[in-house]
Amino acid sequence: MMKLKIKSGDTVRVMAGDHKGEEGKVVTIFSSKNRAIVEGVNLISKHTKPSAQNPQGGIVKKEASIHISNLMLIESGNAVKVGFRTEGDKKVRFSKKSDKAI
Repeated sequence: MMKLKIKSGDTVRVMAGDHKGEEGKVVTIFSSKNRAIVEGVNLISKHTKPSAQNPQGGIVKKEASIHISNLMLIESGNAVKVGFRTEGDKKVRFSKKSDKAI
């Protein structure tokens, strides 16, 4: 399992696939599958049966997961690579472009 450089709450840009160029906030990370759900990206149509919560049923738009390798972190409007380094006793993420801690 690889070390994930993206965390929940980060703003990311999709770099590959059908949704290339779209941006959004990471809602959930599935570290075992190396996938993330990004707000407003990769929407799918799910057909639902009528139930107590949804008496009409019908077609519901839902966000599907996208692979972590297709995402890049956004820092001040630009997509940046992320690295790790130790500062004192802490391990911190930093932008390889600006060399600033994230």
